[in-house]
Amino acid sequence: MSDSTARHEAKPARNLTLQGIAGSPGIAIGQAYLVEHEDVDVVEKRFIEAKNVRAEVKRFKQAVKKAQKQLQSVIDEVPKEFRDHIYILDVHMMLLKDKMLYNGAIQNIEHESLNAEWALKMVLDEVKSIFKKMPDPYFRERASDVVHASKMILDNLLGTGPPDISGIDKRVIIVAHDLSPAETTQIQLEKVKAFLTDRGGQTSHTGIIARSLEIPAILGLGNAKQHIKTNDLLIVDGSAGIVIVDPDEETLTRYQERKDLFEEYQARITRSSHLPAETTDKFRLSVMANIGLLEEVVSVIDHGGDGIGLYRTEFHYVNRPTLPSEQELFDNYRDVAEIMAPHMVTVRTLDIGGDKFASGLQLAEEMNPALGLRAIRFGLQSPEIFKTQLRAILRAANLGNVRIMFPMISQVEELVEAKQMLEEAAESLAKDRIPFKSDIKVGAMIEVPSAVVMADILAKEVDFFSIGTNDLIQYSMAIDRGNKQVAHLYQPLQPAVLRMIKRVVEAAKEAGIQVYMCGEMAGDPMNLPVLLGLGLDALSMNPISIPRLKSTVRMLSLNDSRLFLQEALKQPTVADVIKLVEGTYGPSFPKNDFYQPSQD
Repeated sequence: MSDSTARHEAKPARNLTLQGIAGSPGIAIGQAYLVEHEDVDVVEKRFIEAKNVRAEVKRFKQAVKKAQKQLQSVIDEVPKEFRDHIYILDVHMMLLKDKMLYNGAIQNIEHESLNAEWALKMVLDEVKSIFKKMPDPYFRERASDVVHASKMILDNLLGTGPPDISGIDKRVIIVAHDLSPAETTQIQLEKVKAFLTDRGGQTSHTGIIARSLEIPAILGLGNAKQHIKTNDLLIVDGSAGIVIVDPDEETLTRYQERKDLFEEYQARITRSSHLPAETTDKFRLSVMANIGLLEEVVSVIDHGGDGIGLYRTEFHYVNRPTLPSEQELFDNYRDVAEIMAPHMVTVRTLDIGGDKFASGLQLAEEMNPALGLRAIRFGLQSPEIFKTQLRAILRAANLGNVRIMFPMISQVEELVEAKQMLEEAAESLAKDRIPFKSDIKVGAMIEVPSAVVMADILAKEVDFFSIGTNDLIQYSMAIDRGNKQVAHLYQPLQPAVLRMIKRVVEAAKEAGIQVYMCGEMAGDPMNLPVLLGLGLDALSMNPISIPRLKSTVRMLSLNDSRLFLQEALKQPTVADVIKLVEGTYGPSFPKNDFYQPSQD
């Protein structure tokens, strides 16, 4: 054997570290179990003779029908631990007959004389391209739902089948290119220590399920299966998004200690999560949750949430051929309100991007959706869709503690017009003799620089402000945080951002209205001294972040935070602000809970 061959076949170095996306916090140590899939993108293109086209269409329809039966069988047998996530499988069932997917594939077979596999791939590529352009990462991630539904059809066309995940009979760390919700719900929880996937992000359903079940998960690894083999020993740090392959003894010992500390800390903060978030000098901060699905309400309650500071309502408009009815929306909003009662539920009106969002919403394609027809702009230009949602919210508010919030307000005129349409929706309900709440609280999201500048005027038109830092930072710093070239500029503690937030809070206080924060900045303990000092009335975040935020609040003094803010606002750079936090509260403060910042 030559030296070059020996080097090629040499065992990989120990402590090989792979970086992915932190999907669910926690540390796991165990053996890898690789799950094999057929790749939807790797299919053969064939042309069908004219006489065989009808038979090919029939073959496709049979594959869809078989997929529906398979999925229904999964739904019928979902273990109780996964019952809260059946809604995801219901969405996939609907997707199997989605007009764009189903009819599109059939048209490709009939008009292009293509085999069913390639016809399906063509449609799938088009759908993924549409979702990729959406500005909101949560809805970009919904492309994975279409991929998973298509994968079931493709398996039947190819005669292959999904991996037998339910048959795993030992404690392992699952490593897969991707995991569909249907596959995830078949896992025996007592057999799985963690999930690792090449695809997916924080908002993928695999990540959502992992967080709700409190199983460590790392997503978006890209090529984990090229470096990991079944039975390899792994360390999974779900908080940092790091996988260590074949760790040495020193590394194993260090992470075992961290694992023990994390589990001890997690148990401690969870036990106290239902207690108020009160500072050492008795200031009580409201800590609420951001959710996008009815089923997440259980997680809010379990983690001690003081209410829902942001209920995203876009899910009802995604991956469906028709628009939701008023009754469907009302039923959902009512259920959330009744489960959370007497706590507050803040319903944000439809916030979609300027691209085709669902089969029932045909919108013009835009060069830059983030700066186009989205959020309140879309609502004002689509009065029938907007008023249907407003009527549903007003009806639900009659049965629970509900308030309404308009997204991406950039000028006073938008707010005045939105309130006028809300009044018209109320008048139509009164005319129809349908019960509703007439004095519902109305809020504006402060997400763009123009709203910051006009905050004193906007404050006269609403009952509360909610600062959406995700977009505010992006727009004010002129960066796309999804762009790796400039993502490092996305810094919540940027002095310019802190000064904008201060201006908004001062305008709210002057007008006598409350001001909240619902961006991801609210979910990071490192920011708490600044946020307390700014005088925010409430913070809203991913439900799983609530216990750690409440725990950290109890370590702080409001008066000290106000003094600290004065010094923080004098700093010229992000690095200077971070240095000040560490110098004042200790370098371990922002990492005291073993988490990375929330990405919600």
